Amino acid sequence: MSQASDQGVGRWFWGPYSHIGLWTALLTAVIDQVHKWWMILGYQIKLGQRIYVTQFMDIVYVLNKGISYSMLSLDSMQGQQLLAAFAAAVVLGMWVWLARAGTSGLMAFSLGLIIGGAIGNAIDRLTLGGVADFFSFHAFGYYWYVFNIADVAIVAGVVGLLYDSLIVSRNPAAKGR
Repeated sequence: MSQASDQGVGRWFWGPYSHIGLWTALLTAVIDQVHKWWMILGYQIKLGQRIYVTQFMDIVYVLNKGISYSMLSLDSMQGQQLLAAFAAAVVLGMWVWLARAGTSGLMAFSLGLIIGGAIGNAIDRLTLGGVADFFSFHAFGYYWYVFNIADVAIVAGVVGLLYDSLIVSRNPAAKGR
């Protein structure tokens, strides 16, 4: 291969902001996994166990075998492997997006949060047979869905991408052009 073609292939997987995305993704996945395993092994929370924290928050261990809000629930290990493979494909696509179109540190950080969160949840699917969720917020008898650190990272990443895309000073589309 020539040096020119090496640079072309490399551009698919590494761009000017890729280091930010990589470190963010790694840190996010590690924090998520350490928290989950600390809850399961260190704190020894049992599946379905609810621990009162405040009048608005409980810790409860649930295993989500589906996607958001337990939709598309797949009970078999093959189903979990399929969802993990889908997450891997999404991670690869987002990594290529970061390498080829990453235009800011905020965009790289946001994509890193999403990638790291997806990796953390995919690891759960392969090791636990579903995604381990722990945080349950509730008020006035209404309970929101149970979530984990990876889910928070994914949502924060999406918010960061939306914010980055709407910054008027950098984005001509946001100016209406």
